Amino acid sequence: MAKKLQPIDYTSRDFDSIRRDLENYAKRYYPNTYKDFNQASFGSLILDTVAYIGDILSFYLDYQANESFLETAVEYNNVLKLARQLGFKLNRSPSSYGILTFYIRVPTSPGLAEGPDYSYAPVLAAGSTFSSTGGGSYTLLEDVDFNASNIQITVGDVNADGSPIDYIIRAQGRAVSGRTSFQEVNVGDFERFRRVNLQTQNIAAVISVTDSEGHEYVEVDHLSQNVIYKGIRNTNTVTNSTVANILKAVPVARRFVVEHNSATTFLQFGYGSDSELLSDSVVDPTNLILDLNGRDYVTDLDFDPTKLISTDKFGIAPANTTLRIGYRINTTDDVNAAQETITNVDRPIVNFTSAGSLSSATRSSVINSLEVTNEEPFVGSVSLPSSEEVKQRVFGFYAAQNRAVTLEDYQALCYAMPGKFGMVKRVSAVRDFDELKRNINLYVISEDSSQKLQAANITLKNNLRNWILQYKVINDTIDILDAQIVNFGINYIVVPDLNANRFDVINRVNQAIRNHLVKNQYDIGENIIITDFYKIANGVKGVVDVVDLEIVRKSGGTYSNSSYDFDDKLSADGRKIMAEQNTIFELKFPNLDIKGAIR
Repeated sequence: MAKKLQPIDYTSRDFDSIRRDLENYAKRYYPNTYKDFNQASFGSLILDTVAYIGDILSFYLDYQANESFLETAVEYNNVLKLARQLGFKLNRSPSSYGILTFYIRVPTSPGLAEGPDYSYAPVLAAGSTFSSTGGGSYTLLEDVDFNASNIQITVGDVNADGSPIDYIIRAQGRAVSGRTSFQEVNVGDFERFRRVNLQTQNIAAVISVTDSEGHEYVEVDHLSQNVIYKGIRNTNTVTNSTVANILKAVPVARRFVVEHNSATTFLQFGYGSDSELLSDSVVDPTNLILDLNGRDYVTDLDFDPTKLISTDKFGIAPANTTLRIGYRINTTDDVNAAQETITNVDRPIVNFTSAGSLSSATRSSVINSLEVTNEEPFVGSVSLPSSEEVKQRVFGFYAAQNRAVTLEDYQALCYAMPGKFGMVKRVSAVRDFDELKRNINLYVISEDSSQKLQAANITLKNNLRNWILQYKVINDTIDILDAQIVNFGINYIVVPDLNANRFDVINRVNQAIRNHLVKNQYDIGENIIITDFYKIANGVKGVVDVVDLEIVRKSGGTYSNSSYDFDDKLSADGRKIMAEQNTIFELKFPNLDIKGAIR
């Protein structure tokens, strides 16, 4: 008679459970073979070893399974890879935008009683670079004409009789964080879906890709996208005052996508070759697999699925050429700049209209007189979102499906704006019922160079507006507004354990509250739950009870000056402080704004 086998418990997956099951199995089926289960015996060593291996294998099986799904993934790189599969891209080196103000000295016109000699008023070309006192680099995005109609002119130095020697011209232009660098890559024989790695870190954006034959490769969102929309300068003198650029659809056979990982940025090119570029036909699948009346067909044995994409519809991959790749690098992890900190002129590109007829000495004097500053901060988002924040943004982005209909769609698409255009820290979409039209208020907030909340500048708002306009429904109107920052502090009194050091207790409570606020930063319109802090403090080792805990408003000096009445916003049960829809709470200085006492 065959012996009845003991059923295997497949839920026993930890070390202790596996060892216990192995020991029971040996005792039941090998009672006479081995009887020494002492902890110091050789059999115990074998059981421990097998249980150890089983525990390790079980752990890594669970780990691999969890990291394969976005909802359960923990590692940051895996979260970003899974997000990429759903179309969400997170640039780890986002850019900050702002306005630079320039000053230049121009000599007095010799033919006039007063007034500058505009022949020495140059054009500061896009691509000029500047730097801040913190070491960050910034690149000018547009030409700045010191002879334009919107410039401001003031008298500079004067002679003894009071007549002007020179004039100071003030002009402004948009700039972005980072400096431009180039890399040349030699490409060999044709390879489908070729990848080109850029080993440089902190790449904010790929600006240009050209080959040695002069062909330009264009960045797209995905390789199946064969048309892009470009803004062409409007040369019509009748309409260019109201329409500066003409939107034009441009087919792009040579294209690539940009992908980032923890240390590398790489370019992914397409499937086709130059020889297939001339073919504008799309292969008809019915000619390959369907037996239609009166039509020749091939059998499934002869079917080659690659023929379906053997055109340029997935892009042209470069071959036997040299690629010149231009990209913008953020020289530091901190790309934001405080007010009036961008003061260094690094590499100005200055052009004069009639340089040949001008004095070289005077031209050099004009160029050397160039000064720069930023009258408003360069802001964006310094700190990258946590894994959980990325997950929530991906879920919202995927649900939006590249259109903004619901308020959640607007928020998700704002977070999905490419990092090369800047990044906001927080966004909240609110329906404005006070307007007669279908208006939506987008409340946004950024970070300064110290990771403190700060209002977004006008350049970042304009980029966000242009980004969201391509997704919104036609009857929606959008207002982008600053969220109101309200700073607060926490005062508490605890009763410590009799045997605990009271100073250690206070430090542990402060640290626990700080850790909680770092992991759970407030969103726009999110309430302060006072009972959460009671729970945190009561859970700290050495705390017997929390006698009192108070949320106080911080204002004046380096704090926000917003008027927000905490007493008026306190809920009836005293458990939370209510936030208005345009309000975001911030504990600005964790080391100073958390104060504890012992009773």
